[in-house]
Amino acid sequence: METHFKSWADVAPRLVAVAAGREKADLVIRGGKLVNVQTREILDGWQVAVAEGRFAYVGPDASHCIGDDTQVIEAEGRYLIPGLCDGHMHIESGMLTPAEFAAAVIPHGTTTMFTDPHEIANVLGLRGVRMMHDEALMQPVNIYTQMPSCAPSAPGLETTGFEISAADVAEAMAWPGIIGLGEMMNFPGVINGDPQMLAEMAATMNAGKTVGGHYASPDKGVAFSAYVAGGAADDHEGTSEADAIARVRNGMRSMMRLGSAWYDVESQITAVTEKGLDPRNFILCTDDCMAGTLVNDGHMNRVLRHAIACGCDPVIALQMATINTATHFGLEREIGSIAPGRRADVILTSDLTTLPIEDVIARGRTVARDGKITVECPHYTWPDDARKTVHMGKVLGPSDFAIQAPEGKNKVKAKVIGVVENQAPTEALTAELPVVDGLVEGEGDTYQIALVERHQGTGKVVNGFVSGFGYTGKMAMASTVAHDSHHMIVVGTDRAMMAAAGNRLGDVGGGVTVWKDGKELALVELPIAGLMSDSPAAEVAAKADQMVAAMAACGCTLNNAYMQHSLLALVVIPSLRISDLGLVDVDKFEITDIFEENA
Repeated sequence: METHFKSWADVAPRLVAVAAGREKADLVIRGGKLVNVQTREILDGWQVAVAEGRFAYVGPDASHCIGDDTQVIEAEGRYLIPGLCDGHMHIESGMLTPAEFAAAVIPHGTTTMFTDPHEIANVLGLRGVRMMHDEALMQPVNIYTQMPSCAPSAPGLETTGFEISAADVAEAMAWPGIIGLGEMMNFPGVINGDPQMLAEMAATMNAGKTVGGHYASPDKGVAFSAYVAGGAADDHEGTSEADAIARVRNGMRSMMRLGSAWYDVESQITAVTEKGLDPRNFILCTDDCMAGTLVNDGHMNRVLRHAIACGCDPVIALQMATINTATHFGLEREIGSIAPGRRADVILTSDLTTLPIEDVIARGRTVARDGKITVECPHYTWPDDARKTVHMGKVLGPSDFAIQAPEGKNKVKAKVIGVVENQAPTEALTAELPVVDGLVEGEGDTYQIALVERHQGTGKVVNGFVSGFGYTGKMAMASTVAHDSHHMIVVGTDRAMMAAAGNRLGDVGGGVTVWKDGKELALVELPIAGLMSDSPAAEVAAKADQMVAAMAACGCTLNNAYMQHSLLALVVIPSLRISDLGLVDVDKFEITDIFEENA
């Protein structure tokens, strides 16, 4: 699939000749214990021979494949496991380009990613997706791209920089690195038979590719059945054992995620560990991982360790991060196991439970050793218009964040977005708030949120209220990462600082900034689409750490609260969100007023 990596058909004669001993291997690994995810066995002493970046021979004795020029790696009793696969993820969530994301996760043993670049699709459209796709194909590991399905994610509830059409989807299906359709977030559209959503899924299926799912409703009745009938093959929005069971019973793959802010493995994996369901239809993924998580904690190795700590058999957990994922995307003959013909993606580790990632081999060459990358991850040349995407249309002032009270009111009952720690859904709350000089003021743990339009330069600002971060004193935080339409979200207790934070991001071309008492405490510059940096992950992570510390200095105590901040405009996950069109009641999929009626 990648332009610089030969297909199985191209190298089959050599693979056969090496396996038969007529030709010699490029690489042999011996002296280890091979973990066979096809059979759930650990085969002590089994050896592998590699040629042209693929496994040629896998068996008890590869000596017939060794010649004078064959590199031999002595495993010294360590386990050979397949390179890890992330079944669903968004590279942009790491604030990194595909090259820098790859450089960050390769030392953690991730050799395959299935990425949905719907963040950049909202900002730069099909052209942005192509840029991500092209840089992905330049990498020394396997990055498959899912064509984004929903930009906007919910038509009529938000306005994006660009829209994705069914024709765009059909065009992308012919690109070399496209593996399927990205998560179909517009589940009400599918359920109601929306022609564009069905056309996108039909174009994907006609191309023989996989439709990604996103069903964020708790309704597991008729609506869920209608959604599954529409073609979605997997879902990662489950948060309970019942969610996981419902999905696999209906022929979907249950994707269980552990990201920077999502902790949905422990609550769902009991479907396997306690209920005893067939594990082949369960897949581990990250969905969203920030740079700090990648640098400090890991990637798919972190998810795998967590699943094992939750009581899952290590080899079963490994299957959920390798062969199950490969099979789901129709790539079982290409990746996901240590078997003849597959890409030679393999990890050497001395323990299957704690999973130290000691050597990482991708496509037959060592790409990382002892936590350090040993290869280059080439960069795409991002054009100027991809770096200048914050168009606010004006300089913001405190008055842009003023919320007028209904005439004659000295207090109001306002609808409030309630943040839920470690979960994507929000609560639809209400709060009685004071009115001062005709303006509604936040009080206690309720403060203002605003969405600033940044694609067309309209100058529009939509205001509302949010609670749950724990902010105190005078502060503001702004971000151009605002899933999914990626306008600018500003949260604050002081209108002047909200304006200052928003203007700062306009000046630097996007990113995240935190202000307290009139001063900037932290800035993460994200110049590419206002979403990503092409700086190394460690540098971005250091700035992100400063951002987290700054949020804490403003009183925030939530785990990974930045992720919660960035999702406040995600109008496809219940219950209450904000968009450029107003406050959104996601339970009803409609715009709602900021104030309670008759209050």
